[in-house]
Amino acid sequence: MMKKTLEEINEKIKEGKAVVLTAEEMTRLVKEKGPEDAFKQVDVVTTATFGAMCSSGVFLNFGHADPPIKMTKVWLNDVPAYTGIAAVDAYLGATEPSEKFHFYYGGAQVIEDLVRRKPVVLRAEAYGTDCYPRKSITTVITLDDLNQAIMVNPRNAYQRYNAATNSGSKTLFTYMGKLLPEMANITFSGAGELSPLMNDPDFETIGLGTRIFLAGAEGYIIGHGTQHSPENGFATLMVKGNLKEMSPEFLRAAVFEGYGCTLYLGLGVPIPVLNPGIARKTGISDEEIFTSLVDYSYPSRNRPVLKKVSYAELKSGWVEVNGKKIKTSPLSSLFMAKKIARLLKEKIIRGEFFLTLPVERLPERSTVKPLEIREVRAEQFIKVKKDIPEQKKMYKDDSLCFHCGHCLSICPSGVFMKTEQWEIKSQPERCSGCGLCLDACPAGAINVRK
Repeated sequence: MMKKTLEEINEKIKEGKAVVLTAEEMTRLVKEKGPEDAFKQVDVVTTATFGAMCSSGVFLNFGHADPPIKMTKVWLNDVPAYTGIAAVDAYLGATEPSEKFHFYYGGAQVIEDLVRRKPVVLRAEAYGTDCYPRKSITTVITLDDLNQAIMVNPRNAYQRYNAATNSGSKTLFTYMGKLLPEMANITFSGAGELSPLMNDPDFETIGLGTRIFLAGAEGYIIGHGTQHSPENGFATLMVKGNLKEMSPEFLRAAVFEGYGCTLYLGLGVPIPVLNPGIARKTGISDEEIFTSLVDYSYPSRNRPVLKKVSYAELKSGWVEVNGKKIKTSPLSSLFMAKKIARLLKEKIIRGEFFLTLPVERLPERSTVKPLEIREVRAEQFIKVKKDIPEQKKMYKDDSLCFHCGHCLSICPSGVFMKTEQWEIKSQPERCSGCGLCLDACPAGAINVRK
């Protein structure tokens, strides 16, 4: 079987000899010459998408103030960020709404403001500890003040997306945009034949470790995204990149009226044409890509499917449903997706972007389970220390102990000892009952009779 290696392709990129086409160009070539000739001619195909990617956000490290603070609540321009990770780390989600402006300003807008190097107000609260005595802080930061700003997006670049319409009598405001009543319009998302995952549906080259274009920076695929459902044609990606290197041209905050804020992102994936099979797959056309047209007037997760439609139909501007011709419009920017595919092509041709193969392929079998509503019976439990055996002053619960060894320096009586393998053992007969170890054990494994 004819094939190329990634090393050969990267060497051609280095020498300025690689032949690179966008996915649209590859579609035309495969149609004209066939996959085998296309494989011989082309080394890399660039794919891209630019759309609303709600499941996005950034990890931020603010650095330590003096005196230091262990932030338990954080706001950035009045947008709450999650702080349950470390003293001065936070995760800001793109769809988190502002406490002041609600729908109209949120995490996405803060992220864009940071990328545009605008000042952002950081406000934090804490309960105060001996090592982090400060209980509140308010200051102004910029992206360059942060130690790290790492974009980590749990779910991006849907392989395809259902199209939406509304057969009801009132206008609906949804994550699929404004849906006029009586099926007066259809909206759709995704880039069709430009879509990265449509061009590699078997994940031969797209997987953990694949280098990508992410909002103007180099990024990486770090796994399959949440709600990854390849068997149904809805694969997704989890990605990361350095926010400090991103461009506001390819990262834009947006608002869907009545729904909330979101983040539009540009994402491009280069596909090495390693064999004729990959050439055939990257030759996919909009006429071959189908999705479901769903009626959003039903307030249910199982909305009725009106018909299957191709991306060629959706991009044509009209779809016919039951004899009625309905206008269509994209929510994704096809203009920007085309631009990213061309830009990534140019970067590779200039030798500025090299390709990587995944160290692990994405799962080909994965389905999305619904959230079932059940009667609430779950309870929360706090660990209760076990009783101390008679004739002993202390007890170490080995089922709880994870052998950190903190007790070794706390106990004045030498009750605790370590083996050569750093397993922590106890000698209860040496316990004086002082209780110093009782509140030192992070596992709650020690009980002492005082």
